[in-house]
Amino acid sequence: MTTWQGWEDFATTPPRTPPQPGGAPRSTEERLAYHSAFVTVRTPAISTLATQVRTLMLLGRHQQTTARPSLIVTGPAAAGKTTALLEVGRTCHLAHTRKHPAPPGRAHQQIPVAYLLVPPGATAKTLATEFARYLGIPVTTRMTQAQITSAVCHTYTQAGVRLVLIDEIHRLNPRTTTGAEAADLLKDLTERIRATFVYTGIDVASTPLFAGVRGAQLAGRASLITCGPLPARHGQTRPFTDLITDMENALDLTQHPPGTLPRHAPYLHQRTAGRIGSLARLIRQAAITAICDGTERITKKTLDAIQLDHLAEEASRPRTRQPSTTA
Repeated sequence: MTTWQGWEDFATTPPRTPPQPGGAPRSTEERLAYHSAFVTVRTPAISTLATQVRTLMLLGRHQQTTARPSLIVTGPAAAGKTTALLEVGRTCHLAHTRKHPAPPGRAHQQIPVAYLLVPPGATAKTLATEFARYLGIPVTTRMTQAQITSAVCHTYTQAGVRLVLIDEIHRLNPRTTTGAEAADLLKDLTERIRATFVYTGIDVASTPLFAGVRGAQLAGRASLITCGPLPARHGQTRPFTDLITDMENALDLTQHPPGTLPRHAPYLHQRTAGRIGSLARLIRQAAITAICDGTERITKKTLDAIQLDHLAEEASRPRTRQPSTTA
């Protein structure tokens, strides 16, 4: 998805849909493929991010002299940050193309959204090259960073890019010379491209990104949204149980009794530490297992047998109290 063609395919491909009441049953292969991709459940983080992005795009639409306000989505790994970012980007893309359809004879009129990953050990030149690669801007080894940046700014403006999504922002380290130059490049791009920039990264507030003069500039322009694990309870609501219910309703299993997974909400919260990514993987993998072994239902035994990502397994492992020592 870090090229325009790949992003357009992602944004315009209809998402997989849950089984419909009265609909024709799907084949085993179709159901395996469905659970492999599965649905994107609208979480509180997606709703909050969508509202904030829409507001900031309106706020910065006619701003000319300084960088437009930006947004940073932060949180631990497997908390659903990238999923939220992609879902909001897809929504923006589809809304824009509906409002501004391509003229006859052209594939598209404008390119509203750009999605990029910060490369490991990013320098200003490699980061500028990633921006160029997204739109297929030719880059040669002889080109300087300034030349690549100028080509990027011109082409992005001509293409009508309105939303720039930058993932893995925690890879930037402004305390190093190359990292500082890359951070300066981003600041330059936000001032020269008429777009709203949204960044995601792991625990960004605790990284060097907010340190020093450059960090103060970023913190002064960017709002922070924390995308953390879902709590078991929040006041009178149970957001984690609600998420489990939505995921269970999307399953395509022939023998799975409704309400089974919500009854295991405390266990699932303990297994996944409330992380959306870990929960989605657990349920998807359990559904595929249920299809393959013919049980067509998810039980606690099924869930117990699944090995999750190391982060979730470590978080769910019972902590043993260390014996105290005396002098």
